[in-house]
Amino acid sequence: MTAFSRRAFLGAALCAGALPLQARAAAYPGGRPVRLVVPYTPGGGTDTVARAIAAKITASTGWTIVVENRPGAGGNIGMDAVAESEPDGHMLGLGQTSNLAINPALMPRMPFDAAKDFAPVALVASLPVVLVVKADAPWQTLGALIEDAQARPGAIKQALAGSGTVGHLAGELLAHQARFEVLNVPYRGAAPALNDLLGGSTDYMFATPQASQEMLKGKVLRPLAVTARTRLSILPDVPTVAESGYDGFEALDWKALVAPAGTPPQVIAAVNRVMEKILADPATVAMFTAEGSTAMGGSPEAARQYIEDEQKKWARLIRAARIQTAA
Repeated sequence: MTAFSRRAFLGAALCAGALPLQARAAAYPGGRPVRLVVPYTPGGGTDTVARAIAAKITASTGWTIVVENRPGAGGNIGMDAVAESEPDGHMLGLGQTSNLAINPALMPRMPFDAAKDFAPVALVASLPVVLVVKADAPWQTLGALIEDAQARPGAIKQALAGSGTVGHLAGELLAHQARFEVLNVPYRGAAPALNDLLGGSTDYMFATPQASQEMLKGKVLRPLAVTARTRLSILPDVPTVAESGYDGFEALDWKALVAPAGTPPQVIAAVNRVMEKILADPATVAMFTAEGSTAMGGSPEAARQYIEDEQKKWARLIRAARIQTAA
């Protein structure tokens, strides 16, 4: 059965069984475990956030939250599982910029409709990326790197943690605004990309603070700029791309908790209330700040509007810069 027909069948079934579903929503989660899908491998940034949030939800409510890793296809496999699940709140997904906003415009075929197949529950946290080079690289500033890239089209190579990541698109956005040719070298994750950067196979990379923090502390990497609107408290001496001459530049790796479309509003509201409490907790704020993230929060409608705005933003860039997926 195709994804379309599965969803059409599910929609008909929901209409027929709306009352039982609403009744179950009133007692959510009804003693059943709630599965939280992470569309990436264990140990990564999204997985770490998911497990921390799951533990806090359990501590706050007593609900059983089971984190499930379903990696593959840039996060699309795990998010598709959420989209196809029964919309009763017992399977949630931790989506992010790449699979909810970038991939829909970048990839020619998607297994789900990011704008229609999910019900946003809450914005969780946002994280900029950091442009890093080897500590002994010749560029001391972002401006120097850009000047060299402009003078030698295609000669300077950018490492990618993967196609469609925020780091990939941040690099494309910079190249588009600064008018230089970017040569992308994709990898299967941040670790091999950073290793090859240190080995000299590539020249620079937009990496998350999580992935690059220890190498920055060890001074084997040099940070040139961050992609937030303001400087990071953990990297106070590193300028933003915007203050380096590219006004308005921002690229954030945000994370959002979503449910399948059709999930009862009572369930969405119940989970959102718990998330609002958790994200306002000073301990949660401190946890995110320590890794360079910012706790977000807000209503489900605010989350929906934010995701829609991000989808439009990245789609405009991808069209204007004629960006394609890297091999």
